[in-house]
Amino acid sequence: MDTAHTAYPAHPAHPPRSRRHRVPAGLRAPFSARTWREFLHLLLGLPVASVTFAYAVTVVSVSAGLLITFLGIPLLAGGLAGARGLGVVERARARALLGLDVAAPEPLRPAKPGLMPWVAAVLRNGASWRHLLYGFLHFPWALFAFVLSVTFWSLAWAMLVFPLYYWLLPRYAALPGLRLWGDDGAVLYVSPAVAAGVLGVLGLLAVLAGPWVIRGLAAVDGLLVRGLLGPSPLATRVGELESDRGVVADTAAADLRRIERDLHDGAQARLVALAMDLGTAKERLAEGTADETVARMVDEAHGEVKIALQELRDLARGIHPAILTDRGLGPALASLAGRCPVPVTVEVDLARRPAPAIEGIAYFTVSELLQNVAKHSGARHASVDVWCTGQMLMLTVSDDGRGGASTGAGGGLAGLAERLGSVDGLLVVDSPAGGPTTVTAELPWRG
Repeated sequence: MDTAHTAYPAHPAHPPRSRRHRVPAGLRAPFSARTWREFLHLLLGLPVASVTFAYAVTVVSVSAGLLITFLGIPLLAGGLAGARGLGVVERARARALLGLDVAAPEPLRPAKPGLMPWVAAVLRNGASWRHLLYGFLHFPWALFAFVLSVTFWSLAWAMLVFPLYYWLLPRYAALPGLRLWGDDGAVLYVSPAVAAGVLGVLGLLAVLAGPWVIRGLAAVDGLLVRGLLGPSPLATRVGELESDRGVVADTAAADLRRIERDLHDGAQARLVALAMDLGTAKERLAEGTADETVARMVDEAHGEVKIALQELRDLARGIHPAILTDRGLGPALASLAGRCPVPVTVEVDLARRPAPAIEGIAYFTVSELLQNVAKHSGARHASVDVWCTGQMLMLTVSDDGRGGASTGAGGGLAGLAERLGSVDGLLVVDSPAGGPTTVTAELPWRG
């Protein structure tokens, strides 16, 4: 496996301080840009939903009426393609106003060029039908959300500012106050100031609650966009598997290049030099000119043989150590910790062994992390903990070094995170400036 080179800054900068607001979030919400963007999204939802609903009804009714002819099927396919175009507009609106970035659904893939293959691809594509269904389902919800949000929000602000204009009512109505109840000449009036104060308090409460009402309505809109206008879970999973396959292929190619480089620069070069020295010694022995030089050459050749054998052992251990296959993860990690220049404590709590592939990935993950600790952290002690929880294999590598490690792009930990992700694993790094560093990896058990 490639050695991960984690950047540990020599003089880490102070982490940026998060800006703290003196006003609580609940009081800021009515005036926040998010609230008004979501409110605008609900306002625009009704006219947009009216267009998409009318379009969906027209497509279904006209194409259904023409299904008895040849024109019905191509017309339906064209209507579905148009619904996908309207979906682009809705995703853009959700991205701009809700901050919801929904990926486009899987593209159409006709079997071959031509009109009929394209029609067949549109009709077989589930995303096309979901876009049409969105036109039917979004309209009633958009109507409800529009009425509720506009009514609630406008009344809330009207009640809040009522104390600013309540004094106009008695003057123009010629009443001693605001009439609350009257029966057979008995009339109950309340002072305008009291009524204004009560309505102002109720308006304040409504204004403070309004952003959460708007946020809840907008969240349902987001669920409709994500569920009906985005890629299907199956297509998303296929895309993830294709990406993981590319990561695995790149990793395998990098490992092959590393093995080839190690063989060429290490054991192969030593064996070539050994062959040349032995050839020279053989020639001198054949000429009968053996002396101390020949003995020294043979002795050096013997040393080169031992070094080459050690390099081959290390290379074989890097490919897949025999102790991992024979005895499992615990002894293999103990052996790995024994070769680390930093003292390492290993604790493995596994009642059984995981799948061989997961076991190998866990071993090489710990190997790369310990190499980082030895080369870059400046730590005096490290620890490795491995355990199983549910259907997940968990491992943690901690050290008391200088910290500053991250999974940022270009670093060794970023490549390690990609490798774990190729098997649905996860890598989490907690490494503040000044240390300590804790790296946690999560792998599926698959035993």
